This record gives sequence, C-alpha cells and structure tokens, in this order.
Amino acid sequence: MADIELVRGEDVWTGRFRAMGGPCEVLIDVARESVARGLVERAAACAWRIEHKFSRYRADNVVARINDARGAAVEVDDETANLLDFADRVHRLSGGSFDITSGVLRRAWTFDGGGRVPTAAELERLLPLVGWSKARWARPSLRLAPDMQIDFGGIGKEYAVDQATLLLSGLSDAPALVNFGGDLAVTRARSGDRAWRVGIEDVSQPAQRHGVRLIELASGALATSGDTHRYVTANGERLSHILDPRSGFPVRGAARSVTVAAPNCTNAGMLTTLAMLRGAGAEEFLQSEGVRHWIQR
Repeated sequence: MADIELVRGEDVWTGRFRAMGGPCEVLIDVARESVARGLVERAAACAWRIEHKFSRYRADNVVARINDARGAAVEVDDETANLLDFADRVHRLSGGSFDITSGVLRRAWTFDGGGRVPTAAELERLLPLVGWSKARWARPSLRLAPDMQIDFGGIGKEYAVDQATLLLSGLSDAPALVNFGGDLAVTRARSGDRAWRVGIEDVSQPAQRHGVRLIELASGALATSGDTHRYVTANGERLSHILDPRSGFPVRGAARSVTVAAPNCTNAGMLTTLAMLRGAGAEEFLQSEGVRHWIQR
C-alpha cells in the first residue's frame, strides 16, 4: 500500500499512515519486515474502512444516509447499531452532556486558536437541532427530526483503535501497539515481557520532547482528550473545544488534557470525555471510577 511508510527504529517496526483526519502509527515488535508490513497494512485497512463508513464528511456512507433522511426512519446494520447503543449509554451516563447530535454546533465555532466567539443568536438557531433525547432509536431503526444530524467523531477513533487491535491479536502473536491520533491500545506486552513506553504531551510545552510524561503499558489502552490545538481565546480566557450541548458553549473549567488507562480504548475514551465534561470536577470523577489517569490544567 503506497500510503503506508514502514521504518525500522531500535527494535520495532513502525508503520505510519493517515486516517480519521490525523497521523496514525502501528508498532510491531517482530524481526521480519514482511510480517510487520502485512500487519500494518491490515490495521491501516481497518482504520480506512471505519473512516469510510462513519465519517461525517462523506456523502456515500451510513452517516450521510441518516443525516439526509429528512425525518424518515433509517434501518442500520449491527455495527452501526452497536455504536448508537454505546452513544446512547454515554449520553445517559453524562446526564445529557455527551450528545452525538451536537456536531452541528461546529457551524458556529471554529477552534483554531483565534478569538472569534459566536453570538447568542447564532447558537440559538442551532440548539433546536441538538438533543439525542429528540431522536427515536429502537434498534435497528433511527429517526431524527429534519435537519438534525449525528456525528460519531467523539467515539469513532477509539472504536477504530479497538477494532484494529483485536484484528492484529487474531492474526499474530507479535506484540503490537496501535496509535490513532494519540488514542492507543496494545495487543500484549513486548518480547521479554517488557511494557510499551508511551509519552503524554506536556500541554505547557507541546513542542518540547523533554516535557513528555512516560507511561508504561503492558496491556489495555490509553485515550487522551485535550485542547492543545483546538481552542479559542475570549476576554483573556482559554475556551476548550469541549462543548456543552445544552448551552452550545464550551464547558467551563475543563482540564487542558485528560488521559485515562482502561482495558480498551473505547472505554478509556468514554472516561476522558466524561471527565472533560465534568469541568472542575474531572479529578473527583476519575478518582471515583478507580482508573489510572493523568490530568493537566
């Protein structure tokens, strides 16, 4: 596959490619290049398949079919239904602050580091289109009100990590680490029962390698949510890209970065999102969940 770069570094092969709007890499702890290349190609194909199926930027997938239904019910396949069930669960766990219909708010917000904040009138026009509670979801049928949309961006990347990791585990005993845009999982410990070493960017020094915190991961996954590159500044206050779908405004007191370790990336991502949505209560929430976590403010 021409879109994959495979390089040997130290004692692992690293395959690099782009998917889901960002850089992805798969590390394979194996000697033979042909084995590493085959595994990386399968992981990349998995990522591209999921991106093609669930991206909101395509006009030829199930998300487009749902978003263009104009109030009609749409019957979905089992994989899509599983994601909708998960989104419904997180919506309930968050008390409504996680909402896959809130993507329309991005029409008003541009989190590019600038200072533009939408007017109340702009948000008032969009808020009637937000609200998972307005959707009619009875597996396998989903009905949205006209002009409402869904967006799997809050869970799709973590789901792709888990699917690629499961695929590689079934194909080979070679230890692998799957990293899609900073959300990652490992198939098993490295050879010699060594843990994988993973770095978390220091949000106060994002360009400095020495500012990275190193975490050892022998199993499971890590997910990170933060505002290092996606924020606006208004009246001297930094506002995160994490939006409260009920108000249309960024969550107040959100951490700069939240990283959570969990058995799989989907659950780790859910916990990072819920923590970010808690604002100043992120630490207390994650402590109550009893998970390893790292928060930067």
